[in-house]
Amino acid sequence: MPKLTAEKLQAALAQNTVVPVYLLTGDDAYRKNLIIQKIREIVGPDDFNYYASEADKADWGEALALANTAPVFSNARMVVLTGIEKIRKDPKEALLRYLENPLPSTTLVLTHNDSKKMKTEKALAEACAAAGVTADFAELKKEELNMWVREKMREKGLKADFDSVDLLCESVGGELSALENEMEKLYLYAMDREDKTITKGDVLACIGFSKEENPFELSNAITACSKTRAVKLVDKLLDDGEEPVGVLSKMTFPILKMARIKRMSDAGMAPADILRAAGLMYWENRLVSSARSFPPQKNFVNALNRIIDADASFKSSSGSDPKILLKGILLTLFAGK
Repeated sequence: MPKLTAEKLQAALAQNTVVPVYLLTGDDAYRKNLIIQKIREIVGPDDFNYYASEADKADWGEALALANTAPVFSNARMVVLTGIEKIRKDPKEALLRYLENPLPSTTLVLTHNDSKKMKTEKALAEACAAAGVTADFAELKKEELNMWVREKMREKGLKADFDSVDLLCESVGGELSALENEMEKLYLYAMDREDKTITKGDVLACIGFSKEENPFELSNAITACSKTRAVKLVDKLLDDGEEPVGVLSKMTFPILKMARIKRMSDAGMAPADILRAAGLMYWENRLVSSARSFPPQKNFVNALNRIIDADASFKSSSGSDPKILLKGILLTLFAGK
């Protein structure tokens, strides 16, 4: 059977039937775990007929012996082995032998969590496809992630505009279990409201920030090369009582991020390669596309030297004016703009 998408596998399982073998690939552990739970609901094994282990910690002799043994006082058995990308040669060969003729009364579920390595696992992929089903659970892209969040909110009776969903995804990241937790907090936060519309202020409040404070404003101003906006935000943060070293930290991370992107962009790297090499999340591709407007590398070097000086000054209580030091970093970074 050809590799299915996650959505097609969910649709197939909605029929409440299973096959002897499932290979779940991709980086999205959250949705894979949900699929495993669904398969277990369908199979319905009791404790005597259920075995689960991380692949590198499993007793493979016992695991495959169980998979190849009829269930005890039941019609079905289920064996789950997660992270099979970590297994060595001998267990892998034993697994391939089992896949040649899997026991129909056993449902064997395997997860493979290394997308790059999976590309070289042709024999394993073909054996699993021949014996049952393979499905890929790649991390959701920005639009897919936003759709997933909106659907989950709808299931909870919540409504959210695009800006609120964008902020939630940007704040929490693409880890679905973390997003699920934050949406549960939003549900509880809005439980007593007649209007269940979630605002950006609600999102900020639930992830630990006040409705008046957007923790990403300064970072966004820097990555957008908005000198005037960034300088005003430094003034506001300090006037509101933020510690100078905290403001410096908020400035340093986006400056270093910009420097990495600019260096790789100038070297002619492809946008997709820059995203991976710079450790960026997929929704940050806007930074890659706007890299041409970033300051030249000499500006970054000069700004980083000022960051080092400011850090030493704040830690030594030298009495230097924090506003002058912090705004000096921005003026150095954006010199000529």
